[in-house]
Amino acid sequence: MPPSVYPELQNGVLLCIDDDEDILECEKSFLESFGYTVLTAASGGKGLELATKYPVDVVIVDYCMPGMNGQEIALEMKRLNPQAPIIMLSAAVDVPEQALKLVDVFIAKDHLASQLLPAIAQLHGGWVPPTTCDA
Repeated sequence: MPPSVYPELQNGVLLCIDDDEDILECEKSFLESFGYTVLTAASGGKGLELATKYPVDVVIVDYCMPGMNGQEIALEMKRLNPQAPIIMLSAAVDVPEQALKLVDVFIAKDHLASQLLPAIAQLHGGWVPPTTCDA
């Protein structure tokens, strides 16, 4: 899907925070292919620092990280930029309810490929692509 197919998806600034550098690079490449500007941070502290320096439209944060976990990052992000929607990712199935209450969308990492782009589009631009089968 070239970016020109969905012009509504372009020109947003996304901040991806994950301690796994491979996942960060994959998210960045994938989302940039749709016209987004993607900032990446391998720690919560670095992500919060970027959020104070740049206007961010959507924050994508992993739950399980050393140092600050996704819940702590989401709490601080809401303090810094209450309007920025937050998408939390996790491979864990036992994410605490209080963490889920801090974010706009939760996506299990095994559904990342099919759910991330529609979630961003819904939070950022209102456009939701057709659903696909996860099978």
